[in-house]
Amino acid sequence: MYHDVTLAAASRADPRPASAVSHGVGLAGLAGLIGWIAVARAYGMDGPYAALMNLVACGVPMVLWSLLVDKVHRRVSTGIEWTNVAPWRETIDVSLVKLVGLWATWAGIALIYATGRFYWEGNFSFAMWCFGVAAPWLFIASVPYVIWLDRRLVEPRDGTWALGAWLTHTGTAAPEAIYNHLRSWGVKAFFLAFMLAIVPPGFAEFVRTPTFGIFADPVRLAQWLITFMFVIDVAFATVGYMLTMRPLDAHIRTANPYAAGWMAALMCYPPFLLMDAGGPLDYHPGTAEWTYWLQGHPVALAIVGAVLVVLTGIYAWATMAFGIRFSNLTHRGIMTHGPYAWSRHPAYLTKNLFWWISTIPLLSTGSMVDAARATLILGVVSGIYYWRARTEERHLGADPAYREYSDWIERNGPVPRFFRWIRGRPRVTA
Repeated sequence: MYHDVTLAAASRADPRPASAVSHGVGLAGLAGLIGWIAVARAYGMDGPYAALMNLVACGVPMVLWSLLVDKVHRRVSTGIEWTNVAPWRETIDVSLVKLVGLWATWAGIALIYATGRFYWEGNFSFAMWCFGVAAPWLFIASVPYVIWLDRRLVEPRDGTWALGAWLTHTGTAAPEAIYNHLRSWGVKAFFLAFMLAIVPPGFAEFVRTPTFGIFADPVRLAQWLITFMFVIDVAFATVGYMLTMRPLDAHIRTANPYAAGWMAALMCYPPFLLMDAGGPLDYHPGTAEWTYWLQGHPVALAIVGAVLVVLTGIYAWATMAFGIRFSNLTHRGIMTHGPYAWSRHPAYLTKNLFWWISTIPLLSTGSMVDAARATLILGVVSGIYYWRARTEERHLGADPAYREYSDWIERNGPVPRFFRWIRGRPRVTA
C-alpha cells in the first residue's frame, strides 16, 4: 500500500529517500475536511449529499496544493510533455483506439456490478447510485480528455490503448500491458464501490453524535475521536481511488501481479470478508470490548481509550500521508514521510494493535475454550495482514526506489529497530 514516483536524491539534512507526496497535500485535505465537518455539525447536515461534499472538501484542496505548490504535473513521472504538444491529427487514431479500450473496460465493470446482487443491497446501493449518476458525464468527458491528454503524452500507447488495439485488431498489443490495465481498473472498481458505500454512515455517525459533556466521559470521548479518525481515513482513501490521473502524477504505475497479493487483500473486504460476523475468522464470539472489562476503573478506561485513539490516529495519518494517491494493491509512488518514516506498514501495525487491545481475546465471557479460540483466530487475522504486507513488498520491490526506501527503513526505522532489539539481532549499519 505504498505508491511511488521517481525519487529525488536525499538531502544531507534528511538522509531519507524523497517522498512522492509532500506533507502539505495531506494537511490541505485535512483542513478542508475539518472545515466542512464544522459546517455540517453546525447546521445538522448529516445526509449522503453532505457526506459526498466531505469528499469534495477533502479532495479539492489536495488537488490545488498538488498543482499550485508541488507542481506535480511537471514531474517526469507523469509521462507528459507540456511544451511539445502534438497536432491532434497525429494522435487522433491512437485516441480513438484508446477510447474503445476504455469504454470496453467500463462496460465490463458495469456488467460485474449488474451481476453482483450484493452491489444493490445495503450501503452498496448508494455506491451504485453514485456510479449511475456519474456514468453518462464520465462517458462524455472521456472523449475530450483522452484526445487532449494523448497530444501531450510521451507515449500514448498505454495499456488502455493496448486493449483497444486488441479489440479492434488495429495494432500489436503487448499482453502484459493489457493485464496491468485490467488489474488496475479491477482495483479501482472493487475498492471505490466499497469506499463510497461506507462514506455516508461513518460521516453521519460523527456529525450526529452529541458532544455535550463528552469531555467528562473518557469512553464517549475516545469513541467519538475514533469515529472522527475513521471519517478522515475513509475520505482520503475514497478521494485517492477517484483521482487516479496522470496530470496529477497519481496514476497507477502497476497493479499487483501476484495472485497471493490479491487473495490476501480481498479476504479483508466484503463480499469476501472472512472476519465479518459469523465468518470463519470472526474472533468476537465469547469476547467483550475493552469498556466491558474495564468498567468501574475510570483511570484505566481513560488510559486505554487514549491508546486506542492514538493508534487510530496513526492509522488515519498513514492514509492521509498518501494525499491523492491512496490505493490498495497498486504502485503509485513511494511514501517515506509521516508514519512511513517509522515503519513500512504503519496502518497494518496500528490496526492490529487496536484489535488486540480493544478486544483482549485472552479474556472471555464464556469459557477458556472460547478465549483460546478467539486468541488463535485473531492471531490468524494478524497473520493475514503480515501476508498482505509481504505480498506488497514483493510487488513494490521491483522498483529500485522502493528498495532504497526499504533499506533505509530497515536501518533507521524505529519499528524495525525495535523488533531487531526484541529478537536480539545486531543493528543494521549498511
